[in-house]
Amino acid sequence: MTYSVELQFAAKTDTGLVRAHNEDAIEVCAEYKAVVLADGMGGYNAGEIASGIATTVFRAALEQQLQQIQDKGRAASSKSLQRLMVDAVSAANEQILEVARIQPQYSGMGTTLVAALFHHDRIIVAHVGDSRAYRFRAGRLEQITRDHSQLQEQIDAGLVSPEWARFAPNKNLITRALGVGAHIDVDVNDYQTEGGDIYLLCSDGLSDMLAGEQMSAMLADNDTDLELLCSSLVQAANDNGGRDNISVILVKVEASMPVPLSWWQRMTAGFKS
Repeated sequence: MTYSVELQFAAKTDTGLVRAHNEDAIEVCAEYKAVVLADGMGGYNAGEIASGIATTVFRAALEQQLQQIQDKGRAASSKSLQRLMVDAVSAANEQILEVARIQPQYSGMGTTLVAALFHHDRIIVAHVGDSRAYRFRAGRLEQITRDHSQLQEQIDAGLVSPEWARFAPNKNLITRALGVGAHIDVDVNDYQTEGGDIYLLCSDGLSDMLAGEQMSAMLADNDTDLELLCSSLVQAANDNGGRDNISVILVKVEASMPVPLSWWQRMTAGFKS
């Protein structure tokens, strides 16, 4: 048995109230049920170059591989799709390094990245850095990515409490990013979705400005109009200071319905990798 999932998408990015320009980038590909968000860093506008490369290359690489799977009529396993996600992140990393190599003014640029791919009743999440993915289910908001940051390491070691983490002075020092080196260590996981789930991907311009309880309350108050909810989340982050660029992607699982496998899917199911 496989599943047919209906999804609703919304996304918004905003410069915030302090930054001169927006170094975040977002891409939504409803056709392939994929989204990606990046938060760039670097001087001479290099941050926006890095994040733009990351989201554009990631989307193109993922779409190409998914189209090839579709053209072959093969059923893809979660494990194979996780590999595709990692490969797409690696392709983005390679392109950022190449651009920095041939254009010295962009030397040292880098970016975080968080991406999600929906496949039947599963969501596959890949991330590098401190841009996050959350799941809102049955009135409860849960962070499903773990920040790659010095602060997270201090929390894990018991040196900083989660309650005070938002106010820590070193909260933006990340330990992984695209553009740092040829090898990129990507965290990738998959989760089962349920009808009514809302998945929130964001840059730290949102998560640093809003506590989890505030985000959860806003999701609970308006879980039907995602466009309005995106705007409300961005506005709330700005109301709280807007000290960084703010980007939000929301994906709602409208329905998850079982459908029978075709004869070809049943025949090829044993050959999935």
